[in-house]
Amino acid sequence: MLSLENIELLFARHGSAQYSGEPVTQLEHALQTAHIAEQSDAGDELVTACLLHDLGHLLNEQGETPTLRGIDDRHQYFALPFLRGLFPDPVLDAIRLHVDAKRYLCQADAGYRARLSDDSKRSLELQGGVFDAAQATTFLAQPGARDAVMLRQWDDLAKQAGWRTPSLAHFMSRAARCALAAHA
Repeated sequence: MLSLENIELLFARHGSAQYSGEPVTQLEHALQTAHIAEQSDAGDELVTACLLHDLGHLLNEQGETPTLRGIDDRHQYFALPFLRGLFPDPVLDAIRLHVDAKRYLCQADAGYRARLSDDSKRSLELQGGVFDAAQATTFLAQPGARDAVMLRQWDDLAKQAGWRTPSLAHFMSRAARCALAAHA
C-alpha cells in the first residue's frame, strides 16, 4: 500500500513525463482533472479519484505513447492494489471504472468518440471498443459508475497546455481528508 507521501514522491519523480500524445505532463493532467472536479463542487473522494485516476501510468511506465505500439497498460487496474487500504471504495471505484466510462460514453453520446484525442481513440480500441447497449446498462449498474463518467468527462478536458491550477499539495490535503486513516 502506498502512503500519501509515496504518492507525492511518485508525482515528484515521474509527474514530469509527457502524458501520452497530449500537450501536458502526467502531473499537469492530474492537477487539471482534479481542478475541474473541484470547480464542479465534487467532494473530496471524487476530487481525489480525479487526481489519482492515472497513477497506474506512473507505477507501470510503458514509455512514450504505448498505444502506438498496441499496448493497453491497464493503468486503471494497476494502481488499485497500491491504493487499497489507503482510500475508500468510492475513490477506487471511480479510478477502476474511468476507462469503461469512456467506452460507455461512446455508446451513450453519438458525438463523444469524435471529440476524443487521437491517443484516446487508439486506447479505446485496445481497451475493448465501444460498449453495446447491454454492456452500457451493466456498466451503469456498478457502484461508482456515475462518478467514473464525471471523472472521464473532466479527464477529456484536462489536456490544456499552460493551464494554471492549484498545487499538488492543495489536492493532497483533500486526499488526506478522505483517506481511511482520517476516519479511523
